[in-house]
Amino acid sequence: METEMGMEMATPAVATVMAMETAMGMEMATPAVATVMAMETAMGMEMATPAVATVMATGMEMVTATEMVMATATEMAIAVMELVIVQTATRNNCDGYGSICYDPRFIGGDGVMFYFHGGKRGNFAIVSDDNLQINAHFIGTRPQGRTHDFTWIQAISVMFDTHTLVIAAKRVSKWDDKVDALMVKWDGEAINIPTNGEAEWRTSDEDREVIVERTDDTNYVRVIVTGIVDIAIRVRPIGEKEDRVHHYHIPGDDTFAHLETQFSFSNLSALVEGVLGKTYRPCYVSPVKRGVSNATDGWGGQIQNSITLLTSLQGLQVPNYYSICRACNYKWRTR
Repeated sequence: METEMGMEMATPAVATVMAMETAMGMEMATPAVATVMAMETAMGMEMATPAVATVMATGMEMVTATEMVMATATEMAIAVMELVIVQTATRNNCDGYGSICYDPRFIGGDGVMFYFHGGKRGNFAIVSDDNLQINAHFIGTRPQGRTHDFTWIQAISVMFDTHTLVIAAKRVSKWDDKVDALMVKWDGEAINIPTNGEAEWRTSDEDREVIVERTDDTNYVRVIVTGIVDIAIRVRPIGEKEDRVHHYHIPGDDTFAHLETQFSFSNLSALVEGVLGKTYRPCYVSPVKRGVSNATDGWGGQIQNSITLLTSLQGLQVPNYYSICRACNYKWRTR
């Protein structure tokens, strides 16, 4: 600026060369620097040349472009964070209250962890209350030399009012995360859960609304039965490493796809029954010894906690998805 003012703005060419050399000398460190430089030069020279105006305008455009990129990046980061928060809130937590995962490990409504292995091809009442019955179908394997089955929950049947909702894992010989292994039935009819738009299926009547929504493209859903239960469900296989570490001896043509679930209940009665349900009773005291590794509640190959407990669990066995057990509280209603 001093050089140019000393020359009394001899020619437009001088201003152009000076502006270019100054910008090059500063190596255009940041768009902001270029803009400030161009603005100061323009103000000192009273916008004497078109070249200065061009430098200033270009710098401002660069700043604007930078701001747009930063704003877009911020919006994308916020969107990703919101998605993570939503997925975390709607996916099952295997360490949370009301969860059933692994082979199967339960965490009761009292926060106590226990195992209930049941038996392969067996059906058991997980929850039984006045207007809610949840049965679970177990699959499993018993390697040679073992005295009990390794088991997983392959399907659950949720019965309420006059309806039955079944969520099951399909039999899969070779697992692919991109392929949906989930099957859903409503009152005996298979239903399709969309993967686009709202990615949900819903129905309602005068009593309540039922929603099955995807929480990922495949193998994750959330089931909401208003006023009764909210269930986060994941379908997953037994992986090769998991099989090797635990010595499950899973056959080569079956990945033993199964469900991992977490339940949140509304309006359970004080006399609720079921392997999981009874842990929600207000006065329930778990017979499981705190701090005991692999504490077992039922048939598990570990020492039984009590004969009374074993007898009550046997009373929770049902012949199929849609049956009511001897110890069940649920009374089936006809349409």
